[in-house]
Amino acid sequence: MKVLITGATGNVGMEVIKSLQTIDHTLDLYAGVRDLQADKPKFANLTTKVEVFDFLDSTSYPTALREVDVLFLLRPPQISAVEKYFKPLIDACQATGVKHIVFLSVQGVENSKIIPHHKIEKLIVDSRIPYTFLRPAYFMQNFTTTLRNDLVTNKQIYLPAGHAKFTLIDVRDIGAVAATILTNLSHHINKAYDLTSNEKMTFQEMAVMLSRNSGTQIQFKSPNLLSFFLTKRKEKIPAMFILVMIMLHYLPRFQAEPATTHWVAKIIHRQPTTFEQFIQDHKSLLTA
Repeated sequence: MKVLITGATGNVGMEVIKSLQTIDHTLDLYAGVRDLQADKPKFANLTTKVEVFDFLDSTSYPTALREVDVLFLLRPPQISAVEKYFKPLIDACQATGVKHIVFLSVQGVENSKIIPHHKIEKLIVDSRIPYTFLRPAYFMQNFTTTLRNDLVTNKQIYLPAGHAKFTLIDVRDIGAVAATILTNLSHHINKAYDLTSNEKMTFQEMAVMLSRNSGTQIQFKSPNLLSFFLTKRKEKIPAMFILVMIMLHYLPRFQAEPATTHWVAKIIHRQPTTFEQFIQDHKSLLTA
């Protein structure tokens, strides 16, 4: 069975591929990449082939999807035009005979029609291609990527999140869940799973835990939207990405608290990674 992993060089895609290395399977695994020459070395020590796939170039879809049985699909954060990019992709899946789509969505998507994931899920359902939706909570790895500069340079978490509580998930656990599902698809047809750890925390509580476990005092500051926008623009962050950050961190202040779930433990038969363990595992990145 041929499986194509999109976003293969990113955090989640790479963790899916790494997790599949730890499971006995007969999958014919392909990593979808934009630049074959530049990206192929990243998979040198992994049992996967490499295929050109570019979300921004629909002409790459038919070749990449040729003889693909299962597509692991995610949405790159810089792409929000669902009709422009994802409609042609789902159409290509139908045309090439893709038999199953595992889509990395987001927790709460069913109640939020304004986020792109909601529209993508609908496209997949309407296509009648069997699917599995993974709906993860807030990525712990945001602290080692998009939030890292503030942590390391300014010793702070700077987000308009107020006192809102967030559920959390380690991307490594998402990879393990996805790998398990990909090797046992028949048990997960047309299912949707909210993926969380057992914790629910405010960013103030996260700052306290980061301080305690990293040995560096971290402050949490919750600016108003204008201050946040202007500060991030001064940091040369694109306006569209700032709006995504606002949607992700500000809107939860006015929504019901998300629930923790037990799907991670049920699917991979171990407890999800705690935020404290994540900090210990990534201390060098969080304090460098």
